[in-house]
Amino acid sequence: MTLTVLNPFHTPDAAAVQDTDLAGPLVFCLAFGGFLLLSGKVHFSYIYGFGVLGCLFVWTLLSLMSTQGVTVGTVITVLGYCLLPMVILSGVNVVFSLQGYVGTVLTALSIFWCSLSASKLFVTALGMDHQQPLVLYPCALLYGVFALITIF
Repeated sequence: MTLTVLNPFHTPDAAAVQDTDLAGPLVFCLAFGGFLLLSGKVHFSYIYGFGVLGCLFVWTLLSLMSTQGVTVGTVITVLGYCLLPMVILSGVNVVFSLQGYVGTVLTALSIFWCSLSASKLFVTALGMDHQQPLVLYPCALLYGVFALITIF
């Protein structure tokens, strides 16, 4: 699943999305918090709090939008694995400050990358044809919160 997130323009395999692997998202959340800790920010509770509320919100939204059933484990897996570009951004924040023009551009690209990967995985897994922009927007809002945690 990590390779699918790293290449958001490749069409993912629907069978790969159905695997509920919770170890990868946990590792990415810990790495995200670890990089934030290296930059002087202790935000582990914010990461887990926004992560849990965001997963429940996206699960509710996808349950209402799709004709197939979606499990909470699938939502946690997809949103957790798609946090990888935000982990990379927080790693860049350890070395460089993101409070400037370059930081704003990198943050916007990271949010777009995360939300494009997540929405493509959800649309492929749930068979939601032509609904990717509707799924992309709430994912972008969720990853935007993580980006704000990273920058400030």
